[in-house]
Amino acid sequence: MTQPARSHRCAVLGSPIEHSLSPAMHRGAYAAVGLDWTYDAFDVPAGGLAAFVDGLDASWVGLSVTAPLKREAAAYAVTQSSLVASLGVANTLIGGPDGWHAVNTDVPGAVAALRERGVTALTSVRLLGGGATVESLLLAVRELGADDIEVWVRDPGKFDPAHGVVVRQLGESVERPVDLLISTIPASAVPGDAVAAAGAVFDVVYDPWPTPLSAAASALGLPVVTGLDLLAHQAVLQVELMTGESVGPDILRDAALAALGR
Repeated sequence: MTQPARSHRCAVLGSPIEHSLSPAMHRGAYAAVGLDWTYDAFDVPAGGLAAFVDGLDASWVGLSVTAPLKREAAAYAVTQSSLVASLGVANTLIGGPDGWHAVNTDVPGAVAALRERGVTALTSVRLLGGGATVESLLLAVRELGADDIEVWVRDPGKFDPAHGVVVRQLGESVERPVDLLISTIPASAVPGDAVAAAGAVFDVVYDPWPTPLSAAASALGLPVVTGLDLLAHQAVLQVELMTGESVGPDILRDAALAALGR
């Protein structure tokens, strides 16, 4: 006997996806506000977003989108938020009667995560890595006042100079201190002198937990913003967009930590 479709379904899409903490976080939010909704994870490779979403029925109301699909999500949507329109990157799709609408919660999530840890104003930032998340992080730090930004990447020739930043080669020596170090790369690729030259550290990577970079920053007494903080704050906004319900970041962070512990 065919089971009836659930009335409200959400999921995270990306590849690889098996280690995503989004299901634990969103399910934790649903439990906290008493929603009997489902939230799953689907491995969707690059180039596959449109076909996957086209196959969904009306029970699907929201999708979180991670690498490598954030640009595809922005292009797929029938409407784009102003952030998505300016960045060309979306991490959220919200279903509607006329189609899917693209939103970016990474930018306000990053700003909220930084402010929560006391990083409320910036001038100089050193950002390690050049993936899609960097687009959102650049906008977030500029919102906090940063106008002196270095982006360190493996291949400087592939990073768009139109971002108005200084592009450096990973592996070079660190020459000056900055207000904030942001890393989107594994700890093994972080320059050895980068942490000591920072006033605060934002490590977007969260696996393994705790990360070597966040541990090193904590040992120096620096303010530390973690990838879990970013995940929690951007997911708070996603939950509200998808369900209309408000939850605190601690609920989502605790759910993520419990999942990491398992």
